[in-house]
Amino acid sequence: MSFIERIKSNTNLKKWVYWMMVSENNPGCRLWVRLFMNPFVHKVSRKSVIRSNARLDLAPWKMFSLGKKAVIEDFCCINNMVGDVYIEDNVHVGLSNTIIGPVTVGANTIMAQNIVLSGLNHGYADPDIPIKNQKETTAPIVIEEDCWIGANAVVVAGVTIGKHCIVAAGSVVTKSVPAYSIVGGNPAKILKQYNNVTKNWEKPV
Repeated sequence: MSFIERIKSNTNLKKWVYWMMVSENNPGCRLWVRLFMNPFVHKVSRKSVIRSNARLDLAPWKMFSLGKKAVIEDFCCINNMVGDVYIEDNVHVGLSNTIIGPVTVGANTIMAQNIVLSGLNHGYADPDIPIKNQKETTAPIVIEEDCWIGANAVVVAGVTIGKHCIVAAGSVVTKSVPAYSIVGGNPAKILKQYNNVTKNWEKPV
C-alpha cells in the first residue's frame, strides 16, 4: 500500500493531514502548501498574467493549469479544492469572475465581468443536517475554444458550451449548448445559430 493510499484508508490520519494543509477558518490551503507544494504540482505558463488582487484557492491534490498569454484579472477567485481547473492559452478571465472546479476553459475564450462557473453543488437531501455539512457533488463544466461569456452570466455544473458560442450577459446556462450558438435568458435558450450554408447567424426554426 502506498503512502497516499494509507492516508486515504485511515479516517483519523486523513483528517489530520487535511487539517495540516487547510486552515479551518480561512479559504484555500495554508501558506506552506501554497509556497512549497503547489508550484511543483500546478502548471502556470510564464507568459500568463495573474493580477495581484486575484484570489487563488488552490490545493495540490487537484490540478490547476494556466496557458500561455492567459490573463486572470483582479478580484477573481479560482478554486480547485474539489475539481481540476484548466484554463487554456489566450483565455481572458475578466474582473471578479468565480471559477470553482471541475472546469475547463478552452483557448481564446473571453469572459467578461462577474461570471460564475461552478462545477460544485452542495447536498441538501437531509433536512436535519446543515447544508454546509452535507456531501458535495461535482459535475464538470467545459467551455470549448473561442467562446464569449457575457457579464454576470452563470454556468451550472455539468454544462458544456460548444466552440465559438456567445452567452449573453446575465444568462443562467443550465443545459449544454451546441457549437456556434448564441444563447441568452434564464434559463438560457438558443437565440441564434450559425448556418454553414447561408453563412449567417439565424434564429432557430
